[in-house]
Amino acid sequence: MKKEATFGAGCFWCIEACFKDIDGVINVTSGYSGGTKATADYKMVCSGRTGHAEVARIEFDDSVVSFDRLLEMFWFVHDPTQLNRQGNDVGPQYRSAIFFHNEEQQKTAEAYKAQLDNDSVWEKPIVTEIVPLENFFPAEDYHNNYFENNPQNGYCQAVVRPKVEKFRKVFGAVAK
Repeated sequence: MKKEATFGAGCFWCIEACFKDIDGVINVTSGYSGGTKATADYKMVCSGRTGHAEVARIEFDDSVVSFDRLLEMFWFVHDPTQLNRQGNDVGPQYRSAIFFHNEEQQKTAEAYKAQLDNDSVWEKPIVTEIVPLENFFPAEDYHNNYFENNPQNGYCQAVVRPKVEKFRKVFGAVAK
C-alpha cells in the first residue's frame, strides 16, 4: 500500500539523494513544511522567517519498506542533536523534524526517539521535533533530483556526495 512520510533533516538535496534509491520508495519530492506562511518558495524559506523547514516527502510502498525502516534511515542520515542546523547549513529551515501523517506515525516516531535517547546513542539530547503535517509546498523544479542533475556543484561535492556515500555503505543492501 502506498504511504507517505515527510522528514526534515537539513538540506533537502541530501535527504532526497539518500532516500530516492531505496527499494520500496516510489518518489521523493523536495519541499517546505512546518511554517506559518500560506505559501513557500526557496527564497522565502532561506530567509528563516517563514517557519518552514526544507523537507523531503517520501512516497513508499509499505509492503516493501516500512515507516520504521525509513525512520532508521532518517536518524542515520543527519545529526538530530543539532538545533536549527546541519553542519554549515544554519537556520530553522534546516531543523530536524518528522512531520507525521497519522497517529500511528506519531507514536512510532516518538517511541523511536525515546529509545534512542534512553540508549544514549548521541552524547547530546535529540532535538528533533515530531509534529503533525499541516502543510507541504513542493520546491521549485530545479531542486528535485538536484544531486543527480548537478553532481559537479561545489556543495554537492563537499556535502551531498559524502553523505550519500556513507548512507549507501550502510543501507546499500536495500537499494533498488
